[in-house]
Amino acid sequence: MKPDPRFVGRPKHFWANIRSISQEIGYTVRGRGLIRVPSLAEMQSAMRKLGLGTSHLAGPDGAPSDLANSLCDYFQYRANALNTFVEPRLMNADEAKAIFEKLRDELEPKCPLPMNKQKGEKKAPAYFTCIINMLVEANAHGQSCDYDPRKLTTVTIDGAPLRTMARRIDGAFPGPVNPIAVWEIKEYYYTTTFGSRVADAVYETLLDGMELEELRQNEHVHVKHYLMVDAHYTWWDCGRSYLCRILDMLHMGYVDEVLFGREVPERMPYLIKEWVELAENPPGRSHT
Repeated sequence: MKPDPRFVGRPKHFWANIRSISQEIGYTVRGRGLIRVPSLAEMQSAMRKLGLGTSHLAGPDGAPSDLANSLCDYFQYRANALNTFVEPRLMNADEAKAIFEKLRDELEPKCPLPMNKQKGEKKAPAYFTCIINMLVEANAHGQSCDYDPRKLTTVTIDGAPLRTMARRIDGAFPGPVNPIAVWEIKEYYYTTTFGSRVADAVYETLLDGMELEELRQNEHVHVKHYLMVDAHYTWWDCGRSYLCRILDMLHMGYVDEVLFGREVPERMPYLIKEWVELAENPPGRSHT
């Protein structure tokens, strides 16, 4: 999923309102499984309950401000995108296994196919990660890739570190030093609740995105940043509020794209083609 251009480049205060309102009224309608789309009255009520003003949402005559209309548009977009695009693409373990086995048989991969961290009957290949790895290898036209970087991502200038990120990421093309693209993978097929570990994964990606935003703004170096998530039960049944946060993060510019479940085999070949072209024809300022 790419961000909707209508909501790209919005000022920080736009997202402050989105977060404040979502915090107070909730991201979902409890007991009904619906993504909440607040009315103007509900947004005003949320502000009052938080001890905040409402004049930025409506004038003395009660007419909604341009900001309020934009907030309403975004809330409606977010709900529609999650309901119609994201939810149908999230897979369960059996669905992911079927795609994994099909690609493995077709591609005969040499790339790493890691196992998950489960035990007993749930011990199996990390299907989603393996699908991603196989697609990268099959479409990279011989370019190298680090499928499991065990070092911090670093951008250099004249051979010296310009920025070194705080966290290790899950994949880097072509590698974690001066990467063209980096990505995080969040697959949770066997979790039974939306626990703190899964929630932390969202904020870890946000931290990465903020660091890459600073690099882009101050050094004019754009490292493409992707988040890839799957597991219908974990993300949809238990974690819809965090899917809302992920869409917010996407539109705030902290990730270039988010790939949900079966969107990975649909979209990744096109992304990898872009990475290969950038590797063969690097643009602008050189960092070596």
